[in-house]
Amino acid sequence: MKKTSTILVVSLMLLSTIFTSCEAVKNTNNTQRGAAIGAVGGAVLGGILGNNLGKGGNGAMGAVLGGVIGGVAGGVIGNKMDKQAREIETALPGAQVERVGEGIKLVLGENAVRFDTNKSTLTTTAKANLDKLVPVFKSYADTDIVIYGYTDSTGSAEYNLNLSQQRANSVEKYLESKGLNMSRFKMVGMGIADPIATNDTPEGRSQNRRVEFAITANEKMVQDAQKEVGK
Repeated sequence: MKKTSTILVVSLMLLSTIFTSCEAVKNTNNTQRGAAIGAVGGAVLGGILGNNLGKGGNGAMGAVLGGVIGGVAGGVIGNKMDKQAREIETALPGAQVERVGEGIKLVLGENAVRFDTNKSTLTTTAKANLDKLVPVFKSYADTDIVIYGYTDSTGSAEYNLNLSQQRANSVEKYLESKGLNMSRFKMVGMGIADPIATNDTPEGRSQNRRVEFAITANEKMVQDAQKEVGK
């Protein structure tokens, strides 16, 4: 599981120094200082990482960055996301799990979710791997999940956009068949956008054919976290 980013850590350390050195802040308690630093930290996360890791809104990274709450409540949510991320890694070791801010970016490459060429039908292997994620998603019902489908650059951009949407929809329909509440889910076809490898080699194209999940706190989780820190 990766945690992003070194830039963020350094920035938050600087923010912490600034806050704790101010005379006014010295008169506050630890919870108040944590909330102040966390709130600004959320802005730093959305700003710095938004500019460096997704240009503020593309794909799963952009969606996760858009869900930053900040403050002490954000820390509570982050702890829950840490636990969920670890459970995803345990359930599906081949998944790329990245904890970002208060959410999770989950990437399933062709080794995990494979489709037949030019088709949106899930293979038997893909279904078996999705089955491993279902219990985790059920255990953390207070999350919203966006499913992003991607293709390589072979073929027209319009064709690939439609195909990627169909593939994201196929993942959603399969998860629905396993009893998950689909009001939590959204599906987005990204087509050839946001390649993570070169499209000039078979290996690179294989990496670009993927499904990503953006997992963020829903309104209930946010409210519960705020109530918890307000006690």
